[in-house]
Amino acid sequence: MRELLKIENLSYSYHTLSGETTALTDVNFSVSEGEFVAIVGPSGCGKSTMLSLIAGLITPSSGNIYINGKEAKTSGKNIGYMLQKDHLLEWRSTLKNLTLGLEIQHKLTEESYVIINKMLDTYGLITFRDSKPSQLSGGMRQRAALIRTLLLEPDILLLDEPFSALDYQTRLEVSDDIWGIIRKEKKTAVLITHDIAEAVSMADRIIVLTDRPATVKTIIDVKLTVEGERTPFAARSAPQFKDYFNLIWKELNQHEDITKLRA
Repeated sequence: MRELLKIENLSYSYHTLSGETTALTDVNFSVSEGEFVAIVGPSGCGKSTMLSLIAGLITPSSGNIYINGKEAKTSGKNIGYMLQKDHLLEWRSTLKNLTLGLEIQHKLTEESYVIINKMLDTYGLITFRDSKPSQLSGGMRQRAALIRTLLLEPDILLLDEPFSALDYQTRLEVSDDIWGIIRKEKKTAVLITHDIAEAVSMADRIIVLTDRPATVKTIIDVKLTVEGERTPFAARSAPQFKDYFNLIWKELNQHEDITKLRA
């Protein structure tokens, strides 16, 4: 597969009145077109900072980000960013929430409405077209937020713990929905998550970060044997699932174990 995203020797430090805090140091990895990559790491290690750098919201202290072989800021490629909260506006209907990004970019046309209605129908939201966000379930809200992002035709989709606010059962259902939409739309995705099971069930590869300042500790290719259609829920029943889970658990807790031994 063609390399779409390349992170090269990426470092970032926060500067405050109390001093400098290094969040990321010498990070290197790549993502191929159509690939679903998950990034896991200890709490506070800089996972969300990584997405902000890729999205161009902040500038690296050093290193480079390439998209399709060009520097990110000059690549001309569109990056979609789905945050932890759906940020749907209560005073707008589902339809009007979906058109918001297109309105801001002055790209809303009659053809846009045809595409939106088709996506609403495909992903089970057509009967809630005129509903307010408070009338939608948590899963419906996340689907709506993803459709809103996809309407901007992103080349890379960044997902910053998009299921963290949901209860466990809804989280399982929505991860299936979101994964299915991303696969159907043939999008390249980078998911940040603290949930190991979620990473193993959804990703083609998992990038494990060290504690802060974070760098890449290991990259794991995920190959699961699933009977029938591969979905995140079905993947949890794969015979290899437990082995991947335990491997990543050990990688994430190795530093903690070493610290305890030294104490």
